[in-house]
Amino acid sequence: MSTAPFDTPLDTPFAALHRRPGEPLLLPNAWDHASAAVLAEQGFAAIGTTSLGVAAAAGLPDGAAATRGETLRLARRLGRSGRYLLSVDVENGFSDDPSEVAALAVELAEAGVAGINLEDGRPDGTLTPVTVHTAKIAAIKAAVPALFVNARTDTHWLGVPDPAGETDRRLAAYERAGADGLFVPGLTDPAAVARICGTVTAPLNVLYSPTGPALAELAALGVARVSLGSLLYRTALAAAVSTALAVRDGARAAADSDSGGIPGYAAVQSLYTDGR
Repeated sequence: MSTAPFDTPLDTPFAALHRRPGEPLLLPNAWDHASAAVLAEQGFAAIGTTSLGVAAAAGLPDGAAATRGETLRLARRLGRSGRYLLSVDVENGFSDDPSEVAALAVELAEAGVAGINLEDGRPDGTLTPVTVHTAKIAAIKAAVPALFVNARTDTHWLGVPDPAGETDRRLAAYERAGADGLFVPGLTDPAAVARICGTVTAPLNVLYSPTGPALAELAALGVARVSLGSLLYRTALAAAVSTALAVRDGARAAADSDSGGIPGYAAVQSLYTDGR
């Protein structure tokens, strides 16, 4: 395991969470105020949003640049909570125009957002040209230097031929463009994770997979950040369906318990905020 601090030029509280070799930032991803609030109650210093959860909750497709408004509204509600640092998944920036993406970044920073996740995957299953994605990164950093830009490449996610070579090429380009962190979802092979950690300078972010390495193993490999992505949202959906089916089939649902398990009405009501 490397003991050298991860190299990221930003001097912000959020960037500092990526500089703890052997202790990666575990970033849970929320989809609304309540999910973020209950995670904050458990002591998570930083919380991300999940674009899938935000889109699905609004009845819109993920990754199709359809949720700019929903994403911005949620960021404005969560960004100034003062209880945690917020990173927002902005898909591909909802545009291929760098100036439009930078304008969104400015709005998010003004809302109190500490970082964003910017992906190069497209709805049609292709990757954004490197020149376009690097232009977006550079535009964001020029407009909002203090905003942590986590540049995501979907080379593994989309099953690109020779993902290692293409991943290396893209990560190097994104670093040169000013990315503060690098994200490779779908990367689960320990040897591949360790190799990339040894070739990049910026902190590496991976997506946690229930069938992949555990958090401790990822820490030992040199990973700086582990995101839960849409896992919590999808788990919540599964729990809702399971409970409804159990009651329909004659079983008893679990009882409310504000001390653990299912929160009672009062516990959820206490999460209320007037948005100020």
